[in-house]
Amino acid sequence: MKHTSVHVAETTPGPTPAAILDRQRTAFLRDGAPDLAARRADLAKLRALLVNNRRALEEAVAADFGHRSHHETAIMELVPTVEGIKYLSRNLRRFMAPERRHVAAVFRMGHARVAWQPLGVIGIISPWNYPLNLALMPLATALAAGNRVMLKPSELTPRTSDLIQRLLSETWDSDRVAVVTGDAAVAKAFSALPFDHLMFTGSTKVGRAVMRAASDNLTPVTLELGGKSPTLVARGAVDARAARRIAYGKLANAGQTCVAPDYALVHADDLEAFATEFDAATRRLYPDGPASNDYSSIVSDAHFDRLNGLIEDARAKGARIVTVGHSADEATGRARTIAPTLILDATAEMDVMQEEIFGPILPVVTWQTLDKAIAFINARPRPLALYWFGPSGADQDRVLAETTSGNVGINSTVMHVAQDDLPFGGVGESGIGAYHGIEGFRRFSHAKGIYAQGRWNLADLAMAPFGRIADRLVRFMLK
Repeated sequence: MKHTSVHVAETTPGPTPAAILDRQRTAFLRDGAPDLAARRADLAKLRALLVNNRRALEEAVAADFGHRSHHETAIMELVPTVEGIKYLSRNLRRFMAPERRHVAAVFRMGHARVAWQPLGVIGIISPWNYPLNLALMPLATALAAGNRVMLKPSELTPRTSDLIQRLLSETWDSDRVAVVTGDAAVAKAFSALPFDHLMFTGSTKVGRAVMRAASDNLTPVTLELGGKSPTLVARGAVDARAARRIAYGKLANAGQTCVAPDYALVHADDLEAFATEFDAATRRLYPDGPASNDYSSIVSDAHFDRLNGLIEDARAKGARIVTVGHSADEATGRARTIAPTLILDATAEMDVMQEEIFGPILPVVTWQTLDKAIAFINARPRPLALYWFGPSGADQDRVLAETTSGNVGINSTVMHVAQDDLPFGGVGESGIGAYHGIEGFRRFSHAKGIYAQGRWNLADLAMAPFGRIADRLVRFMLK
């Protein structure tokens, strides 16, 4: 798929994305890689932008969702982004330093090293569910690696996207950082541009389309997708603490989180206890019920209707639908609000067990043996996250060794994303590549191998014309 600038110009005022890319690439080639001080200055600008405009950013997100707590935006978006920026700035000198590498004995008079070089222009397509963090943390990482950036935020959060565009344009010239807004057609054309690297965060379905578009230019991609992240609860491990942590991960942002527990695997003997404890945990988290100021609404009518359809499909196929928490019926009093819901006796043929949920709905699947629980997880695409609740020991070790996922949380949900020194990314259908930590810096850098030949080198003896010395050298190297 080749991009054209005609359709983009109709929906995006000013220069087309293709023209912006040309300008950024020209500026990168002209100015070269920024030094440590310049990169730290960029990070400081981004941090100040977030801190100084906190209230406006929180209000824009709340308006886009219909309702989302300012505290939730601050805690789940602004704080992790600011902490991530501080981490990058503190560690940037170490990240940028060339690494000395080993040379074999016959090259011992030479020296090898890896230098980390900016790729050039990074394209970033960010989603709606965390429209600040998932746009600006990749931006920070790309800037730390010395790149120029074009950002396409989601059209489903237009107020936030417009505010991000305004704030970034006031902070950087467009040949350094530029924001492209528009609908899905704009995003499609954006993904077909010949970036030096393209990062996309969103659904697996759209991720496939982005990868196809990028392939025409051989643009390398980082895909942060999602999938159905399981929560496996050890037999007898259901208690108030586990339920609270699972409920927190499931219900924050009304479940609209790529690493939210998508379904729970609970031992058959613990099913009723789990339902009881989850209900109690929900009541503690949201004492005012789904009409609480702390409880988010669903981002759009289409997503709201899809989630209700998942519940009705499960009901029709024999599941027990249990709304939990205080005053669950009050959810109907606020637009696009769904009460926390358990789907008990969930089965594999239900739509809710086929699709990534992205809402405050938790199917619960029972298991009898750990072998079968692990097999259930492994029979499905590899998830972005996997959660284990239970004691350390042989069962935990088996789960870690016998499953593959992007990341793992042990007796916690979601919190691994906030660990700045851990890579964050998926595997298989949940994504390609990782960012955060040094892995993010390296993802947006080129590892340039450099070999400097010394004055003397045994390898010189292996050059033609060959004779006895070459024979001896070969015998020595093949020992």
